[in-house]
Formats: sequence, C-alpha cells, structure tokens
Amino acid sequence: MDHVLAPWTPTSVPIHGSDQSFPIRRIFCVGRNYAAHAREMGHDPDREAPFFFMKPADAVRTDGQMSYPVATADLHHEIELVVGLAAGGTNIAVEDANDLIWGYAVGLDMTRRDLQAEAKKQGRPWCMAKGFDNSAPMAAMHPKSATGVIDSADIWLKVNGEIRQQSTVAALIWSIPETIAYLSELVELKAGDLIFTGTPEGVAAVARGDKLEGHVDGLTDLNVTLV
Repeated sequence: MDHVLAPWTPTSVPIHGSDQSFPIRRIFCVGRNYAAHAREMGHDPDREAPFFFMKPADAVRTDGQMSYPVATADLHHEIELVVGLAAGGTNIAVEDANDLIWGYAVGLDMTRRDLQAEAKKQGRPWCMAKGFDNSAPMAAMHPKSATGVIDSADIWLKVNGEIRQQSTVAALIWSIPETIAYLSELVELKAGDLIFTGTPEGVAAVARGDKLEGHVDGLTDLNVTLV
C-alpha cells in the first residue's frame, strides 16, 4: 500500500564501537524508582507498584546538544540507566526478563518541572512535562553481550563539573527484571522498546549554557550542553 506521505526513518541510537544503530520503537519511563528521589518529590518510598509514563521515540537526541525548551522556566535533569529490548512479549516472568535485553545506555529524562507541578495540581496528565522535543538525550548503547547484566553499577550526574546526582543501580526499588515483568502485564513489549529505569535523588534545575555529564559504570558517558 502506498503512503500519502513519505515514511520517515525511525529514530535510533548509535551502538558503541559499531557503525550500526539501535532503532527505537517506544520509550517507557519508570517514575520514582529510587527511594531517596521519591522522598525528595514528597512521596512515601515504600515499595508501591511501579508506574510508567512515555516519551515519543523522536524525543531522543544523541548529538550532545539540547535546546532549552519552550514553555518552561524550570527545566530539571534526571539521570537514568536506559535498557533497550531485543525481544518482548506479555506476562514475562522476572527470571526471564534479562534475556530480552539487547543493551544499555546512559540517558536523561529532562522534565519541565513547572508544567509537571501544574498538571499534578490540576489532576491532569504529565505528557507535555515529560514528552517534549529533545527531552531524552542519550549516549551510545552497549550490547549486553559485552557489558553483561548491569544490576549494581554506580550512576551519577555532574552539572558544570559538580556532582548533582549519585547512587547505584542496585538501589532501584524495582529491579530491571522486575520492571520489565511488571510492564509486560500492562502492554505487549516489543523489540526496539526502551525503558528509562528511574533517577536517583538530587534532581534540580539547569540553565542555558550548562554542561551535563552523565555516567553509569561500564557505559559511554553522556555529555550534553544546553544551548
């Protein structure tokens, strides 16, 4: 069947050490998955069921720059370990979840915090606070075949050379396999899906000209300049 518009090329993430790339199907993000971050956002860090929000695939940016977005005066950083799936399914068992992972990358869930706060106040969706243009900067993805399963790596973010966020993946409230399994009870996961696994405490505002450096042990660092 012919299309009335020329089909667009899927957004993709470069793969470390390769001329290939990882095509992105959907982006799922886990909210409040570190206890200290839940507390700083005014919530009880007890192990409640995970919840998810989404970003469009083309929110990913990989060129090291991000324009300060419109419609906000309070843009926040949220450093995260990102998981890319090679396969999917429904009702996936926790013990099988790691087998679906193709690889890992460092990402930022950038948030228009003022829009999010107003949406929460009015009981409205967060979509425009989380899913705006270029809101998911990412570094190159590393295949799990090279990294092994990542479940205890250090994660941190520096802004202009100073640490803002710091923790370990082992501190996730819901582990990556648990997150994949739970999400697969809500939707059918597919190859090419990304999961942003949660951010540690220390989220804060950034300004034009700031330089952000994100790190997860064993992966390519993410360097982003706000322009």
